[in-house]
Amino acid sequence: MRLVMNEPVERMDRPYARRWWALLVLCLSLLIIVMANTALTVAAPDMTQDLGLSSADLQWVIDGYTVPYAALMLLLGAIGDKYSRRGALVLGLVVFGGGAVAGSLVDSSTGVIAARAVMGVGAALIMPATLSLLAATFPRAERAKAIVLWTATAGLAIAAGPLVAGALLEHHGWSSTFLINVPIAVLAIVGALVLVPPSRAAHRHRIDYVGGLLSVVWIGSLVYMIIEGPHFGWGVKAVSAAVVAGAGLLLFVLWELRHPRPVIDVRRFTQRRFAGSNLAVALF
Repeated sequence: MRLVMNEPVERMDRPYARRWWALLVLCLSLLIIVMANTALTVAAPDMTQDLGLSSADLQWVIDGYTVPYAALMLLLGAIGDKYSRRGALVLGLVVFGGGAVAGSLVDSSTGVIAARAVMGVGAALIMPATLSLLAATFPRAERAKAIVLWTATAGLAIAAGPLVAGALLEHHGWSSTFLINVPIAVLAIVGALVLVPPSRAAHRHRIDYVGGLLSVVWIGSLVYMIIEGPHFGWGVKAVSAAVVAGAGLLLFVLWELRHPRPVIDVRRFTQRRFAGSNLAVALF
């Protein structure tokens, strides 16, 4: 048996035999990027005391992860689809693990926020890659069941994050909530190379980078506005972010409607099932 799985899933003439083991690796990867957000809320008091964080610092320590995670997911997902979904997953795990190590070593609010932002970039690579690999690896008859398990993992991670962090903080400092991600990321990297077959999109057209960058602008501005306004007041920063988000969304939709190969086909939102499922995820 080969140590590294190198046969692309597109070349297999039958369903991949170890696809359920591959799903375990994908779910493990998803688990840590969701837990990374919920676990930190429990560690916040110890972190505030040790680093002397202000309320604004603490808010951005938590949400510094969210902005790059949300803003970059669409563009990085498209890049991973074109070049290598498994490569995007492994790279995302490396970046995420590196950010976690950095977060455990820094001793300032700026350092922790920067480390969390790096972890957010890694998560933006991991999340779309896991779902794309799932869809490529499983036959249509089993895909719905696999997606249910993948989705359930995210729900489990939301609940498990505070529990794991609480257990760690009984005997260790807040840095342990960063370091716990490292061995899991390493295990997921090894599992991805051994169990997950490489995959990429069948039609590898030129990436719509303009649309991707517009998505980064409007989604990033929207998330920034949602964080900034309610917590720090609707001043110049929050209002400016709202204006940029609105203008960016309008330009994004207009560009995607005219582009022959858009990063996302916005016309699909006229389909009730597609729009409804996306709304449900957004509200979640």
